[in-house]
Amino acid sequence: MVTTFRTAAEIGRTELGPRPLPDLGEQRSATGLQSVDTVLDNGLRVIAVHSPTVPMAEVRLRIPFAGSDRRHAAIAEVLAATILTGTARRDRVAMDTDLALVGGELGAGVDPERLSIGGNALASGFDTLLDVLADALTGASYPDNEVEGERARLVERIAVARSQPSVIAREALQQRRYGDHPFTRETPQASDVATVTVDEVRAMHQGSVLPRGSVLVFVGDVEPGQAITKIGNALAGWASDKSAVELPDLPSVDGGDVLFVPRPGAVQSQLRLSAQAIARTDPKYPALQLANLVYGGFFSSRLVENIREDKGYTYHARSSLEFTVRGATLLVDADTASEVTAPALLEMRYELARLGVVPPTTDEVETVRQYAIGSLLIATASQTGLASQLAALVPLGLGAEWLAEHPGRLAEVTREQVAEAALEFFSPTRFTGVVVGDAAQLRSLKSLGGVAE
Repeated sequence: MVTTFRTAAEIGRTELGPRPLPDLGEQRSATGLQSVDTVLDNGLRVIAVHSPTVPMAEVRLRIPFAGSDRRHAAIAEVLAATILTGTARRDRVAMDTDLALVGGELGAGVDPERLSIGGNALASGFDTLLDVLADALTGASYPDNEVEGERARLVERIAVARSQPSVIAREALQQRRYGDHPFTRETPQASDVATVTVDEVRAMHQGSVLPRGSVLVFVGDVEPGQAITKIGNALAGWASDKSAVELPDLPSVDGGDVLFVPRPGAVQSQLRLSAQAIARTDPKYPALQLANLVYGGFFSSRLVENIREDKGYTYHARSSLEFTVRGATLLVDADTASEVTAPALLEMRYELARLGVVPPTTDEVETVRQYAIGSLLIATASQTGLASQLAALVPLGLGAEWLAEHPGRLAEVTREQVAEAALEFFSPTRFTGVVVGDAAQLRSLKSLGGVAE
């Protein structure tokens, strides 16, 4: 018997043309989620959501962690790397062992806005997960050897990261958008990290790891009321009269010239454009979300079709919405070979203008609508995804209800509303940004105009 191999393209076609795709099935959002939203006596806000899909418990803790001191970011990085390395009751091995026995894990990270601690365990081990978390929050001891070891590893990682083009471009963009605001200090200097002392880390924990103003999200196979009780009992000893420190408001991103940032010898350029946007709570947000997808927010977008598929200027191009606690910005990024940097920037600006002048078609709007709804449903289908989504939304004053209702809002957006959002938010004059590259190879940038050195 001879087996004939057919490619996917061959299978998808007949003598009469492409096989018709079946209609998409009904997309169903997560509705009827049982949840409790409360504030504990210590000022910690807790949102517990019952999601019994698997016998697991997911926890996400977000602590506002802003600081104006120049060395704040360096100390915070060391703290995040060592907060789970030992307490008066457990050393690092004991913490890891106790979590492993209940199928659990915990991890910590920090950015200019928040210290984040998250993890999971089997639902039957929820008490142990909470006990280890509470132990770290109230009794992290920051052993000298652990701090010294993690500090040395951080110095190496940061030194490598700061040589990466993407990190250089991100830092330049942040400073272009926000000047010297603390929000721009995402990656500390390796030299600052190298001088962090154990006493500084312990003092930061005492003064900044605070429950009041913080948020803990629980999602899992535990009834919400019971989960709140367990969390309240476990974290009762974590208390302070002070509140966690929020970042000061960010300045608005004003349109203007793109700043050229020289990187001698670079064979690639990093292009980053940004403009002020609106928060998820704004009534115009669903239309903006769809307009962004049409421009560059997914693989079949106009920007990708132009500078990747048609012209081959880049392998990667995208646009996205970047959210902060009290606002949002549009971000467009692409990396290109040096010789096509100027043409790529020209086409990025062209597609911005075209989005307003030639509004998204009905087919484009329906395509991105299905993509947006489907992506959200996939992202919230698991306990892990739902917990992470809620942890991002809760500081904005949103919750499980917003997630459940957002597919409906997207479904109601009209083509005209998307066109209005495109015209309002994607005008090229609203954008500023940076281009990082080799000046010797990018002389043609000046001919475009709107590029400053």
